[in-house]
Order: sequence, then structure tokens, then C-alpha cells
Amino acid sequence: MLFRHYLLSIVAFISIFSATPSLKAQTLLPYTPELNGEFLDSYGAQLLQDAVQLMRFREFDLALSRAKLSVQLSPNQYEPWFVLGTLQIQAGETEAGVKALQEAKRLAPEDSSVLFSLGNSYFQLGDYDSAVKELQAGLKINKEVPQAYFDLGNAYFKLTKYSEAISSYQKAVKLEKEFWPAINNIGLVEYEKGQNNKAVESWRKALSIDKNQAEPMLAVAVALYNQGKKAEAIQLGKEALKIDNSYGDVEFLKENLWGEKLLADTAKFFQNPDIQPLVGKKSPSSQE
Repeated sequence: MLFRHYLLSIVAFISIFSATPSLKAQTLLPYTPELNGEFLDSYGAQLLQDAVQLMRFREFDLALSRAKLSVQLSPNQYEPWFVLGTLQIQAGETEAGVKALQEAKRLAPEDSSVLFSLGNSYFQLGDYDSAVKELQAGLKINKEVPQAYFDLGNAYFKLTKYSEAISSYQKAVKLEKEFWPAINNIGLVEYEKGQNNKAVESWRKALSIDKNQAEPMLAVAVALYNQGKKAEAIQLGKEALKIDNSYGDVEFLKENLWGEKLLADTAKFFQNPDIQPLVGKKSPSSQE
């Protein structure tokens, strides 16, 4: 499971900028006001507030254009860079987003949300060492963010530092008991360590929190199939793929951090005649 959440603390910006003084309109025309620094910062703040509001309504393209202009008008404020970087990552412009977040970090090196977003971005670029560094730096400032521990666990997992990964996931769950993606990923790590029974326990625990999650359900099915419990495995596998057939795509599973051992066993499971017809078909839930 690669649980992406890029909009950390962004909505809080609304309250930050809601106190911005309104600009007085000029009554004499034609008139072009001199764009001094105070004006630019004020207008840039208004644009950023607009961008945040548009983000709330998932109007990301419109939000992105306003964030870019806000950066031009207020380049010495970290908030526009933070919002811009977040939106660029949301749009798949990861390298540009990282550069914007790096600038936000330069302007506000002690802001944990910037560090968390930057760490998440490095992860997407495949720079797992840098991801760990930024996430750890953020957690030194704010230790109460489950998502940050989850992202740190994912980075450790990709670095095959399994003990550190499990410890990070456990910290996420300690802060948020029903954070099932972290419990699910503990199972992914355990399976790669050869602890198949413990992995099944973790996945069943994730399902006890949300019984309709396709990923832990399919993982349990694969593990049971590998243990020779084929009838139960096939039943669970069918149900999982009907919930979300995206998990019938091996590349999608790789993106969601399924390791080599689990993928190898999944490939065998997908060859079962009862499962094979469901693999590769797009269900309505997977197309949303």
C-alpha cells in the first residue's frame, strides 16, 4: 500500500491569509498603480488563498495557475512555494514539485509539514535515502503525524531496512489505531522476511478495521493459496478483485510496495483458472 497524502496542513493556510487587508480600488481612471512589495505580497496572499480554496474543490489546474502567480508575486514567502510544490506533485510534475518544496524549506527550515511533503516527494523520485532524511527531520519537530511515520516506513521498506520499516509503521498505528494501511504494510514486510503466518495476521487485522479493502484481502488469499488452502484462497481472491480489479495488475502491485516473494506467489495465484478471468478486467471502482 502506497497511501499518498500530499495536502498536509494546506487547508490551514486559509485561516493564515483570511486576515489579509483588502485592497482599495482606485476611483480615477486610467490609472496603473505602482506595484510595490507590500501590494505584491498582499495580492500574492489573496491568490494563494484562492488556490487553497480551489484545492478543496479539487480544481487543481486552476489552483496551480494561481499558486504559480502567487510565487511570482511573493517569492520570499514560503507558503506559496509549499502550495505550488504540493500541487505540482499532485499533477505528476514531481521534479518541479521537489524544487518548489526545496525553496519552501530554504525559507522555512523548521516547518515540519514542508519537510514531510519533501520527504514524500523524494520517495516518488526513488531517492529513498533523501526521503528518510527529510522525514526524520520533520519528525524531530513534530512527532504526532501518523502519515509521516507511514511514509518513513515505506522508505525504509524500499531500502530493505525491514526492522526500521516495521518500527515506523508501528509508531503510525500507535498514534492512529485504525490506520489500516500501516498494518497492511507491516504484513508486506513480514512476508518478505518469510514470516508468512504473521503477515496473514497483520492483513486480517487490517481487514478487521475495514473489511472492504481489496489489498489485504488479496494478500491473505495469495498467502493461503501458497499454503495449499486453495478453496478459501480462491473465494477471497475473487471477492478482492471484484472490489478493486486494479490489484489484478502486477505493475500496480509493485507500485503499492508488494515485494518479490509476495509477487512471485501472486503470479502463481493469478494462473489459477478460477482467478485468471478476473485478472486484467477493469471494475467500475478501479476506474474512478
